[in-house]
Amino acid sequence: MPSLSRHAIIIGNSDGIGLHSTRRLLDRGWKITGVSRRASPVVHASYQHHVLDVSDCAYVEKLHAILGQESVDTCIYCAGIGGPLDPKDLRGDVHVFEVNLMGALRTAEVIVPAMVAAGRGHLVVLSSQADVLVVASAPSYAASKAAMSSYFEGLGLALRPHGVAISNLRLGFVDTKMARARVRPFMYTLDQAVDVVEKVLCKRPLRMTRPLSIAPFVRLLAWISRWRVLLARGPACPRA
Repeated sequence: MPSLSRHAIIIGNSDGIGLHSTRRLLDRGWKITGVSRRASPVVHASYQHHVLDVSDCAYVEKLHAILGQESVDTCIYCAGIGGPLDPKDLRGDVHVFEVNLMGALRTAEVIVPAMVAAGRGHLVVLSSQADVLVVASAPSYAASKAAMSSYFEGLGLALRPHGVAISNLRLGFVDTKMARARVRPFMYTLDQAVDVVEKVLCKRPLRMTRPLSIAPFVRLLAWISRWRVLLARGPACPRA
């Protein structure tokens, strides 16, 4: 595991995978800076927390101020939301994109140039195996994760010559408040999810998909969703 001098900033760490990753890495001897829209329950000598929403219009400026002159070796972007579609009000879908995609991009806007200048660093983004699906009941979640996966894997390829690693972690169901589906096959516990986060920090893959046991099921759903799109027709034109 990394040495005691390692410093990570974890975005979206007041609960779920972000919170458990914070606690695990502190136990491993990391220095952690946490950023989330709510206060953190973590109290530790090597931990500092900042209350900040990734959808705040001044997020980039405030994140620059939080980091100041500190050198950050690692950034883990855990912020993520989702919810059912409301066809009469798409503001919720816009907010999903603001948090899942644009928040990650704005974080990279601050983090990546500093890492490139230092010639080292590791940015981990938590995506989802749902990034290959077309989901009528919650299109914003799958689509925002698809955009996240595509962008950050492309960015990772571009940054390899600069000594900076990007890892796109594509998880299945994890036992958090986000796992709302009635059927949740091969669901990971939070400890299992953080085990994978640690593996990503150690191995620095461009893409990691876990659990692999759910991947065939996801591929089947993706195939079904593609055919639904190909066969779909719009509603009939209204009669004059």
